Amino acid sequence: MKFGVRFANGGRGADPEYAVAVARLTEEAGFESIWAGGHLIRSVESGGPYPYSADGTPKFPSDFPYPEVVVWLSYVAAVTERLRLATNILILPAYPPVLIAKQLATLDRLSGGRVELGIGVGWLPEELEAVGVPFGERGARTDESIAVLRTLWSEPVAEFSGRFTSFPPVSINPRPVQDRIPIVVGGHTRAAARRAGRLGDGFLPAGSADLDDLLVVMRDAAVEAGRLPDEIAVTLMVPGVRDLDQLAEWEAMGVTRLIIPRGDLELPEFESMVKRFADEVIGPAGG
Repeated sequence: MKFGVRFANGGRGADPEYAVAVARLTEEAGFESIWAGGHLIRSVESGGPYPYSADGTPKFPSDFPYPEVVVWLSYVAAVTERLRLATNILILPAYPPVLIAKQLATLDRLSGGRVELGIGVGWLPEELEAVGVPFGERGARTDESIAVLRTLWSEPVAEFSGRFTSFPPVSINPRPVQDRIPIVVGGHTRAAARRAGRLGDGFLPAGSADLDDLLVVMRDAAVEAGRLPDEIAVTLMVPGVRDLDQLAEWEAMGVTRLIIPRGDLELPEFESMVKRFADEVIGPAGG
């Protein structure tokens, strides 16, 4: 089992000294990855409905600091050596796919092949409309953007003709260190599970509720697409681990990585939290 820390860039994570300290402490404690959120904007007026709370209310106010995810990960890449640099999540339809392909290929090259791209279709209409993307097109744009990314990253000379993106033979250099930057599909819906099965290198559900059902949906979609379900890594977002029996249960379901929230903690509290987690969970689990 691998372990990561998520929500790394929000709130206090916007402070440069705090960001550096959090990244270094995460790596030193033995975590495998650090995950940064990727919203471009927050709506001041509606802000919802937020899909991950019971009443649809977002967990954070519209003025909550949320640095751009690729820039933030590039910043902490320079002060770490082994930590994988992951987005949780980047709203893929909000980005021009050629631009994000170039950004992530560059970051992967500069970091020595440490990038993972966690994606989502987005839940906030105002966010997509602000960059000229109709909310109703977000699913189709996401699917096509995945194809654009993989084409640009894998081919020395690439061309593409799609509904939203087309280009003649081009090259993107530098290309990633990794043969295939992992694309991890995030979301806690059946549509997200199906997308992960059809197109993802990984699946990132937002908690353990309904996990069994979502994994069945993901694996069935993989088989229908002619893929091997076991090749799709499952990363689970959890508040924490109560005991190693709980960890074993998730492993038996096929979960290969857990990511826990940083919380908007002061640095001494964060350091205590990751060290305690390393002692009580990562060490005994052999992570």
